Amino acid sequence: MRYKSIGRSLCITVLLAAGFAAGSQAYAQAIGNPVAVFTGLDKITGRITVFDVYIDETVQFGSLQLTPKACYSRPSSEAQSVAAFVQVDEVSLQATMKRVFSGWMFADSPALSAIDNAVYDVWLIDCNQTSDVPPPRQR
Repeated sequence: MRYKSIGRSLCITVLLAAGFAAGSQAYAQAIGNPVAVFTGLDKITGRITVFDVYIDETVQFGSLQLTPKACYSRPSSEAQSVAAFVQVDEVSLQATMKRVFSGWMFADSPALSAIDNAVYDVWLIDCNQTSDVPPPRQR
């Protein structure tokens, strides 16, 4: 049986996500967190912003809209590994949206899956149980 060759970075991402989500006998169960913490860089102004986003909440950073769908970490007794499944849409000047990213981001490997836009860079730095930002209203 033949398999199509896929890019090395995609293969590594899939294997890391599968291993992280499934857990293993050597590690404790991953902890689901309600808050994903991102860092955003505005390349025009050079301003760096750290911001919290609740799971399934959409936040605007420049022309990008980020929606984390899951954010997992490990217990403090384990080697830290933080991953989030994130969807990112870019809003154009004509108010149209285009999905520019949908996948896993890893805090310990930001270059593997950071959002690299012409004007903005965004990457995951942590997952938290709480935030100073009030949670979105329940529908």
